[in-house]
Amino acid sequence: MKSTFSILFYLKRNGQKANGNMPIMGRITVNGQAVQFGAKVEVKPDYWNVKAGKAIGKSNEVQEVNAILDSIKTTMTKIYRDLQEKELNVTPEKIKNTFFGVEIKHQMLLELFKRQNEDVFKLIGISKTKATYQKYERTLKHVSDFIKERYNLSDISLKEVNHMFLSDFEVYLLTTCKCNANTTAKFIQRFKSIIITAKNNGWIHTDPFANFKIRIMKVDRGYLTQEELETIMSKKFSTKRLEQVRDIFIFSCYTGLAYIDVKNLTQDNIRTSFDGNLWIMTKRQKTNTSVNVPLLKIPQMILEKYKGKLPEGRILPVLSNQKTNSYLKEIGDLCGITKNLTFHTARHVKSSNRMYFSVLQD
Repeated sequence: MKSTFSILFYLKRNGQKANGNMPIMGRITVNGQAVQFGAKVEVKPDYWNVKAGKAIGKSNEVQEVNAILDSIKTTMTKIYRDLQEKELNVTPEKIKNTFFGVEIKHQMLLELFKRQNEDVFKLIGISKTKATYQKYERTLKHVSDFIKERYNLSDISLKEVNHMFLSDFEVYLLTTCKCNANTTAKFIQRFKSIIITAKNNGWIHTDPFANFKIRIMKVDRGYLTQEELETIMSKKFSTKRLEQVRDIFIFSCYTGLAYIDVKNLTQDNIRTSFDGNLWIMTKRQKTNTSVNVPLLKIPQMILEKYKGKLPEGRILPVLSNQKTNSYLKEIGDLCGITKNLTFHTARHVKSSNRMYFSVLQD
């Protein structure tokens, strides 16, 4: 819908002064909304042309009045066009406030998002991970692309983010970006952190998330049975890469460690505990919480298999997460397992299976 904008000048008939002059008022109208203001100039009513909205005549007084009115109109028109480039909803009140110098500078959404991402980047290795930073960067890109596509703007004011904005962004992620429901929910959760920052700093007073529900669907990740794990463990692979990925996967099944925590393990994390047995003592990268896991016989055997054979002090031949999951799918096919086999599956081994593993190694 095309925006309509106009400025009209008229005389304040009930404000006639002792010298016979009447104050000139202005009315700004945008899409049917109007606001009045004083033009801070006056003129004799005989000189005023109601239809033209300006003074008539050739006197210096008339020329000066019309010059002031033309200047007001030109400046306000420019303000209107500037606001159109930055904000979704341009009101006559905003134009008036900007003209008279009472505009409050609005915080911009993407500008704030970029600053927050810069802070996350500085905290990598301290309290944030590179993966977390990358997730926020992807979220920023989606928000930026959405604003360009939906509103044809390079950025918008935080005050413009409302319930409709969130709903449209959700649809954009699900359709244009082809994200599934839970991935969409994760992007919106990260976007919500920006809104929380804005609210805590007083840059916005209304929470657009107040009546917006972030929908996370329960997903049955499944688990491997005892028989399926035994099949993977006993399978002979013709390529070294599949054998290595299988070993790392089984190691995680026995220890419950996530991919990144297995990848980060060093010999320093393998220690003798109070019971005289070897334990894995590390911290989860995601939460920075301590994790102590007894090192059972099977994972010990896997560590022994690669001891002294890897560069840079590594104790396990962990490939990239993408390659690992790709090879796990191949392993699943070769073992006749129809479940979606990913590294995360190792952390969803049924508890009865873990008990079986402990007994198996005694």
